[in-house]
Amino acid sequence: MNLTHKEVKPYLDRFLAKVGEINEVQVVFIPPFTSIQAFAEESPNFCELGAQDLHWESGGAFTGEISAAMLQALQVKHVVIGHSERRQWFGESDAIVSKKTAAALQNGLHPILCIGETLAERDGNRVEEVLERQLRKGLGDCSSRDLGNVVIAYEPVWAIGTGKTATAAQAQEAHAFIRSVLVSTFDLTTAEGVRIQYGGSVKPENAQALMAQKDVDGALVGGACLDPESFARIVQCAEKEQPTSLA
Repeated sequence: MNLTHKEVKPYLDRFLAKVGEINEVQVVFIPPFTSIQAFAEESPNFCELGAQDLHWESGGAFTGEISAAMLQALQVKHVVIGHSERRQWFGESDAIVSKKTAAALQNGLHPILCIGETLAERDGNRVEEVLERQLRKGLGDCSSRDLGNVVIAYEPVWAIGTGKTATAAQAQEAHAFIRSVLVSTFDLTTAEGVRIQYGGSVKPENAQALMAQKDVDGALVGGACLDPESFARIVQCAEKEQPTSLA
């Protein structure tokens, strides 16, 4: 819940001045709903747009909600689903996340499906249990063809906005497990084609080490992207490592 529409142009001016020319990285801005139009008008061609949420219905008496069609009309291509803050503060269950993922896919949007464990779950040795449950239920209505349009974002809840970050080894371990679940649910070829991002206090100082890992295909950047120059440095780190995506 940051950045008004009036702040978009100054933000982009600073970002573009720092980031330079980008060829190998897919950059997706995911602003609040009220700033999407400003990003659509001001963003360069190499940047795409995402939304922070959507409703699973196409329209109707759902005051305060946003439909997939509304997002598409604003040039949105991606949508975050099941972010830990939505799960924690707004009671989004695995069942709701599954419906939203299906709605996004049915309407031609690319879901960024967020999964991750709390500190209590990690300390209780339940990381794999939690990740597998959230993944299987979140993708419950997805086919192999659908999965090609889905990005998975591993966001350990204990590392979001806390300054704590999973080590590169911890991130790789979790991502490798996630990919193994995709293999068992779908097939090897499909699983290897899925982009798995890391999200959890990603910053310029750790981005390159994280994205150098075999199964870390990009980053879902939170607080660090509020500073456009910081976000630009993360994008540059990604381009040094591999073709990937940032959000």
